[in-house]
Amino acid sequence: MILSGNTSDNPSGNELVGFREDPPSELPKVANAEEMPWRILIVDDDRDVHQATEYALRGVAVLERPLSFLHAYSAEEAIELLKREKNVAVILLDVVMETEDAGLAAIGRIRNELGLFNPRIILRTGQPGYAPEIETIRRYDINDYKTKSELTRPKMFTTLTAAIRSYDQLCRLDASRVGLEHIISASNQFISEAGVQEFSTGVITQIAAFIGVAPEGMLCARAENNDGDAAESCVVIAATGHFSCFMGQRLVEVKHSLVVDGLLKCLRQQRSIVEPNCVSLFFPGRNSHDFAVFIECSRSLREIDQRLLEVFCTNIAICGDNVRLVDALRKIAYNDMLVRLPNRAHFIEAVNQRLAGSAQGGTDFVVALLDVDQFAEINDMLGHRYGDLLLDAIARRLETRFGDCCTIARISNDTFAILGDEADVSPESLQDFFNAIFEIEGVKRPVSMSVGLVSSKVSDSGEGDALLKDASIAVKRAKENGQGQFAWYSPEIAVSTRERTQLLHDLRHAFSQEMLFVVYQPQVDLESGRVIGVEALLRWRTPAGKSIPPDVFIPVAEQSGLIISLGSWVLRTALEASRKIEAAGHSCIRMAVNVSTNQFRQPGFIHEVFQTLDDVGVAPEWLELEVTESVAVMGLSHVEDSLRQLRARGISVAIDDFGTGYSSLSYLGRLSANRLKIDQSFIWNMSSGNSRVNIPQMVIPLGHQLDMLVIAEGVETQEQLEMLRQMGCDEIQGYYYGRPMPLDELIAWLVQRKA
Repeated sequence: MILSGNTSDNPSGNELVGFREDPPSELPKVANAEEMPWRILIVDDDRDVHQATEYALRGVAVLERPLSFLHAYSAEEAIELLKREKNVAVILLDVVMETEDAGLAAIGRIRNELGLFNPRIILRTGQPGYAPEIETIRRYDINDYKTKSELTRPKMFTTLTAAIRSYDQLCRLDASRVGLEHIISASNQFISEAGVQEFSTGVITQIAAFIGVAPEGMLCARAENNDGDAAESCVVIAATGHFSCFMGQRLVEVKHSLVVDGLLKCLRQQRSIVEPNCVSLFFPGRNSHDFAVFIECSRSLREIDQRLLEVFCTNIAICGDNVRLVDALRKIAYNDMLVRLPNRAHFIEAVNQRLAGSAQGGTDFVVALLDVDQFAEINDMLGHRYGDLLLDAIARRLETRFGDCCTIARISNDTFAILGDEADVSPESLQDFFNAIFEIEGVKRPVSMSVGLVSSKVSDSGEGDALLKDASIAVKRAKENGQGQFAWYSPEIAVSTRERTQLLHDLRHAFSQEMLFVVYQPQVDLESGRVIGVEALLRWRTPAGKSIPPDVFIPVAEQSGLIISLGSWVLRTALEASRKIEAAGHSCIRMAVNVSTNQFRQPGFIHEVFQTLDDVGVAPEWLELEVTESVAVMGLSHVEDSLRQLRARGISVAIDDFGTGYSSLSYLGRLSANRLKIDQSFIWNMSSGNSRVNIPQMVIPLGHQLDMLVIAEGVETQEQLEMLRQMGCDEIQGYYYGRPMPLDELIAWLVQRKA
């Protein structure tokens, strides 16, 4: 039976519709009606053609899949139908419908307007003259061009099979292209993931999109090592949907036999395994860090899907190794390896997150900085190993006390930070924290810390780094008040800090421009009244004539480290002045020079002193170095050795400001010093009667017992002089005899006094 058009046997011009039987042949039948059918669109204005075509192909299978039919009775209706319907494999299109070229015009719209390039088009016509075959094939993207009269049932099947095979190949190429795009896109995305957890979740999402299933019903497991039972060594690191409850469990603990069996088989055989309704994908990794993904899949995976998944698994396995490497680097970048706490970068990010939350109506919070007092000295005295262990002990105690409610970090060598709610972070909670003694390797030691706090509602800093600077300003204020003190940040403190910063800037400028100068105050033997020495004192006067007090700029110089350079300059300047004094005829006058703890700590300090003496040409016995009691915290063995070297060379040493620092009889006797200087504050209190205890009366006999001379500074009155004489004080220094003077004035004063 054939489909025939207008013939001489049909003078009325109406088409006859029928099928001519070719020699008997059996067409393939549908074996499984559940297979997804090929969708065939019939476009013809003759309903009989629709019925005959569908009847002829009923029950036929093409490439082992059934056929289903869609119907349109005009070119315009076909266009509207194709806008709605997807996955049409073949279009059987009549040429002449509402117009003589309606079918040909529809081809252009299908390809260009709708962008449908995969569906194969078989052009059918009962009137070949309207569209010559060769010209039509050349001009239009069609699969075949047939007259209705030549389409026997077998030929219809042959033509349709060729078209469907062509359509399937085009779809597979598209799937391959899209799949490769997925692989490239996924690879790029995974490199930027924030960590192994995010990477694993991303793998689930990408595979779901890749094979067209929902991301629920997937579970990702990683083999942490291949030793022993795989079920014991595997951990669920990402799970979604109804598998979410297994997150973080070992595979042996997962109560789902299908999942466990699939993953174990995959990991043990180290290959991906496709089974009915599920697939287990294997991702090989370096150093036994293999992992696998279980997928419930309601449809069978095509061969192209399986091949692309193999490529996908290889690429993602490489990405997994890279992500683990990046994750390890991120841990190094955001964590302090010594004390196993977050570091400064991590802490700033945490503060930024809280700031963002506060801006959206979240609660206020507090940042506290805890700076270990005298940590450098502890290191010098007890060694760096002890210092490291102490820092770790502080970190563990902080974790125990604040770990559940706050973010804790170590942000610099001896400084920790806490971020938490106002109720959790306060001076009271921190004070209790440091009441307990720290015991490190059998050494018990109280640890004091200077603490600076800043509240998010007080600081106007909009970034974590700026808020940390505010807390640092508060720490500096706390240190100004002494050890173990607390200070809250305020705008007023910020102003004060800016002033100190400006002062340091001005001091550096003054030093570089030689605007600093040294004055000299006489020291007198109390019994004979003879001038036996002078003390070199640093002074600073601005170009406007304003004098900056030493107790204002010296602490700034010490905190900034500028004191090292200043101290070296003062030492050389004082020794040059000593030579000039001797040249003016005033011999046997020692030059006393103050040395800060920072200077004394410098490895090459002793050598510098010796070298300066040699350069200037002053005998060592005419130099005295004044050190404060705080040098004792550097470690007695180190201090004793340094002082012994100085005295062996003939240089004398004085303990300055005795009684104001770390006064301890246990170390005083071991310090190799020539003199003990009583601080001027005790001299003033002695004569004012404000003190219940007469410190000089206690210190003078003590110094003599230790075979030291005792010198009192700040003596201004005859009454003070007489009291000190009665106590047996050896030497005095103060305005009673002479104020600090420039070198020229000092020499003139010495001349006048000798006369």
